[in-house]
Amino acid sequence: MTYRFRIVNVFAREGRLTGNPLCVFEDGAGLDGATMQALARQFNLSETTFILPSTKATAHVRIFTPAYEMPFAGHPTLGTAHVVRALRNPGNAVTLEMKAGVIPVEAKGDNWTLSAKPAQTRVPAMARGEIAAALSLEDADLASDPLWVSTGTEQLMVPVRSGAAVDRARPDSARFLGLGSAEPVKGYVFHDEGDAARRVKARFFFPTATGVSEDPATGSACANLGGWFTATRPGDDLEREVSQGEAVQRPSTLRLTVRGGSIFVGGSVIELGRGTIDL
Repeated sequence: MTYRFRIVNVFAREGRLTGNPLCVFEDGAGLDGATMQALARQFNLSETTFILPSTKATAHVRIFTPAYEMPFAGHPTLGTAHVVRALRNPGNAVTLEMKAGVIPVEAKGDNWTLSAKPAQTRVPAMARGEIAAALSLEDADLASDPLWVSTGTEQLMVPVRSGAAVDRARPDSARFLGLGSAEPVKGYVFHDEGDAARRVKARFFFPTATGVSEDPATGSACANLGGWFTATRPGDDLEREVSQGEAVQRPSTLRLTVRGGSIFVGGSVIELGRGTIDL
């Protein structure tokens, strides 16, 4: 059986080889979960997605990292919506059914924006100094207390005082993986430059089979950053341009809007190539 796929770059900044790469299988109806997981491991990208029929939305989508399935992730949502539009011609408004629920996505040209689910938050059990040490930082580097946030997938949001502190972050694998979460531990270290600049510098760390790796552009974490803002600045509307990926040579730009308590995450999508796999 032949299966078609497309490679897209999401949150691309300048040029075709920026942003976060994604593999999208155009029709996963003939694949079981174990085969989807094996294909995600074969491509070894941050995520691989599979488009399926849906009775609730434009398409049903399953998302896999090389190690596990995810209920929601931002760059796979935007990148898959881009492919769904090309395949099914629904116009610039697409809905995607995922384990986390139905996610609305809209486009202006090749710039896509998703509407995130309302955020859930909880206070970490570990002291902030322990969290800082897990990232090879000092307690004084933290701008405020870290917070677990989920708009579909839970991540530890760690605000720091400067862009230099973002650059210095280096996860200590044993300490980082021991921070504890309902899901595999993922950490987002960020510096917000404030309402005048409207810029955020961020890095995202996640577990792999061999330790901890870094993601070039993380839409779910950008959505959770919106959740952090709604928790720490309730009622405020704001916009941010989020810079991520420089540390892994994949510069990326994400756009965050918080309006009326709702969270929107956007960025550009570029199709890089297409291919087939025979199974």
